[in-house]
Formats: sequence, structure tokens, C-alpha cells
Amino acid sequence: MTMVYLDNNATTPLDPRVLDAMLPYLRDKFGNAASRNHAFGWEAEQGVEKARAQVAELIGASAKEIIFTSGATESDNIAIKGVAHMYRDKGNHLIIQETEHKAVIDPAKFLEQNGFEVTVLGVDKYGMIRLDELKAAMKDTTTLVSIMFANNETGTLQPVAEIGRLCKERDIIFHSDAAQAVGKVPIDVEAMGIDLLSISGHKMYGPKGVGALYVRRKKPRVRCEPVVHGGGHERGMRSGTLNVPAIVGLGEACAIAQAEMPEESKRITALRERLWKGLQANLDEIALNGHPDKRLPTTLNVSFLYVEGESLMMGFNDIAVSSGSACTSASLEPSYVLKALGVGDELAHSSIRFSLGRFTTEADVDHTIRRVTDAVNHLRKMSPLFEMAQEGIDITKVQWAHH
Repeated sequence: MTMVYLDNNATTPLDPRVLDAMLPYLRDKFGNAASRNHAFGWEAEQGVEKARAQVAELIGASAKEIIFTSGATESDNIAIKGVAHMYRDKGNHLIIQETEHKAVIDPAKFLEQNGFEVTVLGVDKYGMIRLDELKAAMKDTTTLVSIMFANNETGTLQPVAEIGRLCKERDIIFHSDAAQAVGKVPIDVEAMGIDLLSISGHKMYGPKGVGALYVRRKKPRVRCEPVVHGGGHERGMRSGTLNVPAIVGLGEACAIAQAEMPEESKRITALRERLWKGLQANLDEIALNGHPDKRLPTTLNVSFLYVEGESLMMGFNDIAVSSGSACTSASLEPSYVLKALGVGDELAHSSIRFSLGRFTTEADVDHTIRRVTDAVNHLRKMSPLFEMAQEGIDITKVQWAHH
């Protein structure tokens, strides 16, 4: 059985070129980048500084503004807790949105339990925040706004440049979790008014366990209180011996993305549209979740009415995807992201996220269309709800008998 991998938003395969760049630093160039008194250290440091420049260039920053971390979760934590504590004198109010990744929601909740005030913005049916609501939520005590660049479940892109503008008007620091967006859509921290940006290596064909945080150095100079204390590495914001091979890999992944993004985006968008049109041509009663066009090239989140996402995935177990309902064994809660879009529980439970990537082929897409179509039709044949709907009964208005 050949597996088709369509879960690139969860993690991407390592690009072979990234591995090639990393190997020397796993073998001979094993020095500690902080060892300033011999060649082994200098060699490692050179590798790190090259990577710093490569990451910076991809997002329009300067190399000095890049801090290496263990991934976007850590970057989010440093940005949110670091800014909250550093600017405590100015105020204690933060603004996030309800469809953020847990790596933003949980640090914000933690701060809320520790005396900070957090406003959580809702989103429209496409998963976008409303700019007038953001503006209205801003207060004199607001120190930070954290709004993600692109959503991991739906792919919806937020109006980041407009958010940046609103933040500048009020002297509020703007952080964006861009784990899903970096390397896939153009990002310019200057033009977009972003002050802090979180980056993840393994979402862009780099290794796992490495990421970066962009921290603006001027207009304004942003400062973050450290979350990890130690030897003062990374401008004191993130202590710990640098993971040199992984950092070199992240740099290479950024350089590749920089060179290939325009072509790659076109190709992946075309594949995503081929998948969507193929599903539409073969199946009735399916719905797209997220914004129809302001969306990542990689992401297609679809609800298949009258079938449950988890059982559907079992119907095509040779295709790796994820379901909109993050079913943990204990709770069958549908995705909080889809609920926030106003997608009903029924639809949220029947949604599947297909996320395409650099190594996805046309054959993968065509195979997926066939397998999904068969699985949906098979499950619907067994669904009394589907039968009722076919007969024109509105199942949302049915009075179910309770025993």
C-alpha cells in the first residue's frame, strides 16, 4: 500500500537539500557556537550566523533581529510572556483571537491567571478577525496584540498589514504566529508593521525542534523578558547552547523557500484547486471551510455532510490527513477553530483538512479524489440522515424522540 501524505500542516518532510546542509555540522563541525577561543567554535558560529541571515532575508528583517528557539511554540511563549512582563509598567492588557494556535491561547490564559487582562476577539465565517472590533478593543493599557498570520486548520490569512497599522497608531506591539505562513506566502515585517514573528522549522521542510523569533530592533525597539534563563545566549532572550545542525537546516530551508516560493505557490495552489474541483465534481453536500481565496496555497478544509470525519478517515487509511474534530479519546469535541467560524457541530465533526506540500504530486491528488469519493459514498449509503436529506427533510428541524 503506498501512502499519500496530505498532512503537511502538521509537519513537512525534511528537504534532502536541508539534510545535506546539516550533515557536516552533525559530523566534523561539532563545535559549540559560543566557544569563542578556537576554530571549532568559530566554524559553528559561522554556520549559525549564515542561517540567521537566511531567515532574516526571507521575512525582510536584519540578521540581528533573529533569535533561535526550539520552535514556534517556544517563540510564541517568549513573545507573549516576554512582552507582557517587560512592559508591565505600561499596562497589563493583551489582545488575541479565538482561532489562535494553543501555543498562543495557553500562554495568554496563563497570564490571565496571573493578573493580566486578555481580550479574545471572535472571527467572521471565514475565520478572519474584524478590524473594527480590534480597534475597539484597544485601550491605553494594551501592550500586545497577537494575531496569527495563517490558520493551521483552515489556512485563512489574516489582514496582517492592517493589524500592523492599527497597532502602530496606538503604540502597541504586534506579534504574529507565522508558523504556517513562513516560506509559503510572502512576508515583509517592515511593510506589514510586525514587531515579533514566530517561525517553525518543521512546517517548512526543515528539521523538527528548531524555530526562530523575529524581534524588532528599531521603531520601536522591542524587548522581551527571558522565559529561559541561563548563559545569556541569543541577546539574553533565550539561553541555552545553540542546536547548530538544526539551525543550519532552518537557514537552508528559508533560503530554498526564498528562491522557490513564487513557482511553488503556483504549483501547490493549482493542486489544491484540482483536489477541490475533483471533490466537488464527484460529491454533493460538501462545504469549504475558511476563506475562499485569502488562504494558504497548501490548505483545503472540507466538510462532508452526513459523515463523521473520524470514520471517513478510516475509509481511506492510505491517505494521511487530519480531521477537523480533534477527537481525543475522552471528549468528542469538534474543532474549536471551526466552531469559532460558526460551523455547526455536525459540520465540524464531518470535516477533513487536506494539506498539500512541496512533494505532493498530481497523482497523489487524483488518487485522493477517488478514495475520498468512494469512502464518502459508502458511508452515506449507511446514513439514515443522508437518506432523509435526499427526501427533502430538513434534519436541523427534526424533533428527535428522547427515551
